[in-house]
Amino acid sequence: MPRDNSGFRELRLDAISRRFGGAVALDRLSLAIARGEFIALLGPSGCGKSTALNCIAGLLALTGGAIWLDERRIDGLPPEERGFGMIFQNYALFPHMSVRRNIGFGLAMRGVGREEIRRRVDAALALIRLAEHADKLPGQLSGGQQQRVAIARAIVIEPPVILMDEPLSNLDAKLRIEMRSEIKRIHQELGRATVYVTHDQEEALSLADRIVVLKDGVTQQIGAPEELYARPANLDVALFMGYRNAIAARIEGVEGGQAVISIGQIRLRGTAAGHPGGGDATAAIRPEDFVLGPGPNAVRGRAETVEYCGRDYLVEFLTQDGHRLYARTETRVRPGDFVEWHVPPDRVLVYPSGK
Repeated sequence: MPRDNSGFRELRLDAISRRFGGAVALDRLSLAIARGEFIALLGPSGCGKSTALNCIAGLLALTGGAIWLDERRIDGLPPEERGFGMIFQNYALFPHMSVRRNIGFGLAMRGVGREEIRRRVDAALALIRLAEHADKLPGQLSGGQQQRVAIARAIVIEPPVILMDEPLSNLDAKLRIEMRSEIKRIHQELGRATVYVTHDQEEALSLADRIVVLKDGVTQQIGAPEELYARPANLDVALFMGYRNAIAARIEGVEGGQAVISIGQIRLRGTAAGHPGGGDATAAIRPEDFVLGPGPNAVRGRAETVEYCGRDYLVEFLTQDGHRLYARTETRVRPGDFVEWHVPPDRVLVYPSGK
């Protein structure tokens, strides 16, 4: 039976690694997660985020490093002795059991008494706002309701840490937004640590206190959502945080603390990562940072395609020397229009080669 870790202070990952044969799936991830903190592991498929989660859960053995819960080393313990709550993307509910029995299953397996199970299941049902559905089978619930049952089953055992592996990926867009709010509310009410795996940067930004960006098993950056959004540490992080325009450039010099770059015939000022020096670089710009109309850092081109996105338009345009760029604007632009944009220098991120 797992130890009661409900009063823990910190989950610490000390350079945890995982190899599959000769391949590195996770390379020396170090992170301290405080009680009540929400951590998002973010990155594309195959980056190592699910591997990290499964190592924390005990479903995969480490090939290097250690995991500590306060002063207790736990990476040698089986999953059931770590006492963590796990939520999968496919819900993993028992189809023949009622909502109440699904939620109480983990408690029953731990030998908790019947009255205590009823009390804790009732509290979990109230927290996820599904008390009126307690006697239904999972198949009688919507996808969002099933996911809430999966959350209740994970939290009813009162775990020190809740682990979520892309829990919203099977839901439609509307339900994903609704469930994001529910997950945030439940996390705040419980005050437990949560580690959340996602490939969706919007999910990570809206939910997490800190985000860990991974690529090829290697940590690229750890920081608050605002920090990663405004100051990506490198081009890989920038691309994953929505800087859709990544344009080969050349650094011509530095003026007034800003890098002066050339992109074909285009001249721009931007903010360099580290000391810009000179030579080849990549300029990263978000589509929404382009402003329609003349101004400093002007970029001109012909609109190729225009997508209506509800509140604004996504415009793909081609510069005179053949660079294909993306911009967003609330003003209607039509394919074939020759348009002029400008972009604030602090929204042009310049990454010298190798950054």
